Amino acid sequence: MIERIEPNARMSMAVSWPLNGRMVALSGQVADDRDGDVAAQTADILAKIDALLAKAGVGRKDIVSATIWLSDIATFDEMNAVWDAWVVPGSTPARACVEARLAHPSLRVEIQVHAVTA
Repeated sequence: MIERIEPNARMSMAVSWPLNGRMVALSGQVADDRDGDVAAQTADILAKIDALLAKAGVGRKDIVSATIWLSDIATFDEMNAVWDAWVVPGSTPARACVEARLAHPSLRVEIQVHAVTA
């Protein structure tokens, strides 16, 4: 059965479905605090991801892929400092990080993850 977590008219914050276990796809997450720097926005986003994963019954160790968009690739190291402290050692996901124009000029980071459980 497909489960939609925090759905609205445009998208669901996460979707999970059975797949020899459970697959969970989160939508791209952005910071609620639009005034923060890249590190603050990254921390805010990762806290949101933790909460959504918990609602879906999975955790950080179950993340298999991540896509990160930065409004300025020069902030790569700043974002990575927060990411590296958050990710589970030995359970790091496949990851891509690119520079992109985000949906609003105050957004500096967007992160999407997928998780799988057996």
